[in-house]
Amino acid sequence: MVEMICAGFGGQGVLTTGLIVAHAAMMIGREVTWYPSYGSEMRGGTANCTIKINDTPIASPYSKHPDVVCALNAPAIDKFEAAIKPGGYLFVNSSLVPDGRTYRSDIKVLKVPMSEIAAEQGNPKGANLVLLGAVASHTKLFDVDELDRLIAEYFAKKGKVNPKNSACLRAGAEL
Repeated sequence: MVEMICAGFGGQGVLTTGLIVAHAAMMIGREVTWYPSYGSEMRGGTANCTIKINDTPIASPYSKHPDVVCALNAPAIDKFEAAIKPGGYLFVNSSLVPDGRTYRSDIKVLKVPMSEIAAEQGNPKGANLVLLGAVASHTKLFDVDELDRLIAEYFAKKGKVNPKNSACLRAGAEL
């Protein structure tokens, strides 16, 4: 089983990121749970979601020690870094988290300038897709090409077709 937490401020696409991961995992035949948590403020307040992916049914959506934490801001790191399993991954939005921070030595920390890359791709709301590209290429949870296709399908069902989403995903995967 893979356990993942995506966390940041409301409005950064944290919950959407988790939904995309859950949708993609379901589409390739995996069992999935997605459990959101957010403040009443929504945009600008704290938000996170827990995603579990497994080959067999999942008993509980709760994750005490995730394998992967995607932190889109510094408060997310403060809240979830200590819980990551040894050998797990911490993806950090280095566009918003200042350098000089120290991290646990028993986890893999990947600093990804998500916001900057998304802006370079002409899609400033695509920072979460840059993140997913990095996650796909480093964790091997998904094949990048397959994830690209599944993300396009996810947004097409919502009537939101944007070729720049793919550019963001692929730029994140190249890191």
